[in-house]
Amino acid sequence: MSDSPTATPVVAQKAPYAVDVEAGKTYYWCACGRSAKQPFCDGSHKGTGLAPLAHTAAQAEKLWFCGCKATGKAPFCDGRHKTL
Repeated sequence: MSDSPTATPVVAQKAPYAVDVEAGKTYYWCACGRSAKQPFCDGSHKGTGLAPLAHTAAQAEKLWFCGCKATGKAPFCDGRHKTL
């Protein structure tokens, strides 16, 4: 991997991450694909030109966060990983 800035996310996995979220809690979805704490940000995006996306859960429920980073409805899975 190059040290130069890039705005291209990497595929963390070709499937969504199922997460039981807590009502009122804010989650920071990793948009770059480089975080070791997928699907959430650990700061690995620094220097990539990408930034995490905040999502505050309205209620306690299971949500499917995108793992391939190619979704059209970030931060959630839209099935696009099936075409990669």
